[in-house]
Amino acid sequence: MRDSGRIAAAIDVLTDFETRRVPLKTALADWARGARYAGAKDRAWISGLCLDALRKRNSLAQAMGDDSARSAILAALRFSWGMSAETVASLAAEEPHGPGALTADEKARLSSEDSDENFSSPCGAREAEFENRLNLPAYIAGDFPEWLTPHMARVFGDKTAVEGAALAERADVDLRLNTLKAEPEKALAALAVVGAGAVPYLSTAARIPAPDASDRAPAVTIIPAFNKGWVEVQDLGSQIAALAAGETKGAQVLDLCAGGGGKTLALAALMENTGQLYAYDEDARRLQPLYERSQRAGVRNLQIRNPAGGEGLDDLDGKMDLVFVDAPCTGSGTWRRHPDTKWRLTPQQLERRMAEQDSVLDAGARYVKPGGRLVFVTCSIFMEECEDRVASFLSRHPDFSQTQALDAVGASGLLMEAGRDALEACKTPEGALRITPLRLRADGFFVATLARA
Repeated sequence: MRDSGRIAAAIDVLTDFETRRVPLKTALADWARGARYAGAKDRAWISGLCLDALRKRNSLAQAMGDDSARSAILAALRFSWGMSAETVASLAAEEPHGPGALTADEKARLSSEDSDENFSSPCGAREAEFENRLNLPAYIAGDFPEWLTPHMARVFGDKTAVEGAALAERADVDLRLNTLKAEPEKALAALAVVGAGAVPYLSTAARIPAPDASDRAPAVTIIPAFNKGWVEVQDLGSQIAALAAGETKGAQVLDLCAGGGGKTLALAALMENTGQLYAYDEDARRLQPLYERSQRAGVRNLQIRNPAGGEGLDDLDGKMDLVFVDAPCTGSGTWRRHPDTKWRLTPQQLERRMAEQDSVLDAGARYVKPGGRLVFVTCSIFMEECEDRVASFLSRHPDFSQTQALDAVGASGLLMEAGRDALEACKTPEGALRITPLRLRADGFFVATLARA
């Protein structure tokens, strides 16, 4: 496909997404079924453009004075992908595939001289400069739904806009070096082929910087190091959350909401294949990848309890040294990777997730033995899904008390000095950790550690 046709297709896909409110991948797949001529590179290009338009949906609409899908795609090309206004105009007007010539207003807005400043990243030392330059409502500068303003402000206060904007940036590709299969130095050397470097926070973390907007990330899953089980793709925040398990060698550990097993595998490596690790998820379909992934990773102390086979957890009541609860949530911490989800989120969904979190915490508590520990994790930034759920749990379970999550991460032995310094800034008053892209260039995570008397 020519770029002009790709642009028109992106507008169609984004229009369908906003009309039906289905996941973006569903809208893209539905479009692709009627566009057999589109190859894999075409679909990736269109998907990437739509994702970038959704990452900064509000601020792009503000820049264009229009919230249509067409304006969002044109603005993403100009402000996120760095195309000149002249190039965008030429592609749009190209016959017969382009979406149509630009209007005079579109040309003027795409040619705005301050566009580069308005859409620069807020991360790092430029945070204050970003806040001073964008004199806009927080939900526009921070690119999140307006109805979430009180929820965001409750967490971030006067940093709401800049924290939101960091959640609207492209994400790095983070990797966990699997010590069950290779020494970290050996695995890191093998990752040079994809441009990965060490992350100075954890001794077992590596990172491939986020690619330019119109480029694709390196294909990590086809390199030998991945297929040998030396590395796993896992966000840095998720890695830190797993390390909150602390010292677990020889322990009895239950990963109650294991899903595809990313944290399960991290726990197995932390345990050094000692003790016994149980993985369970009430949705048996989500467990399916874990069978192959655990074999590739060299995990030998894992029992997968699959409800599809009638396998339950009754025999584990009150016997676990540690129960790890990676609770269902809104996924607001992963907006960098899945920006379509923030525009599909509703107040009703948030309420449902809160109820599910209460339920799964109560379920997890029954398996913790006296003197044992419980780790509560969400990939959410909202206090309603984090601190509030811990407080509610403690009111129902007075035999549990909250402990310092950073101490638990330190007890893993994998936290480096720079990592401890960085996580100090992520501590909540109660001792949990709130990780955000602005603070750590990682997905948003909340990590609380609890001990049973």
